[in-house]
Amino acid sequence: MRINPSQFAVALALLTALACNSTPVHTTSDTTTTTAPQTPRPTTPPPPFKLFHATNDSFTLVTLPTATDDQIAAILWQLRDAAHTHTFDTLGIPQKVVDARDPMVWFHLYRGPKCADEKYTDAKLPCGLSYHAAGDYTFGGGPDHQWDSGVLLPKPDAPTDHETQLWPPGSPYTAPKNH
Repeated sequence: MRINPSQFAVALALLTALACNSTPVHTTSDTTTTTAPQTPRPTTPPPPFKLFHATNDSFTLVTLPTATDDQIAAILWQLRDAAHTHTFDTLGIPQKVVDARDPMVWFHLYRGPKCADEKYTDAKLPCGLSYHAAGDYTFGGGPDHQWDSGVLLPKPDAPTDHETQLWPPGSPYTAPKNH
């Protein structure tokens, strides 16, 4: 079957239009992440958190064991603001380590300290075999040092393993002036 160039152009245009308007779904081994428009920033203030463990490319942070999803999201937004304004030092996170990222740095946020050492222990895993963080923030990636991603992770007892992307990964961002 032979398609003439004008039919091919129309088919390609329709295919492109349909593909560009769909919401891509990315599947990993255990979880599904839907890339969607930016989730509204929570109005809930971020609860306090502390630095639990650090390497040259990863920070493990711990907050209240009872932190809500909105509070976890607020911390992830707070990290995004600090990344784009170079103010990690004000959060108790060494800015010079973040600036030295090659090519990226990860922030793993846990509800309470119980499971927070699961990535660093050589002993029995404190909370079992699955990943127990409440949220992840990634800053930098490849040639784009400003690329970032914020993900709210499901609670271990959640009925679904669906992650919530807080904003489209790599989307341009300017932190608010009052941050």
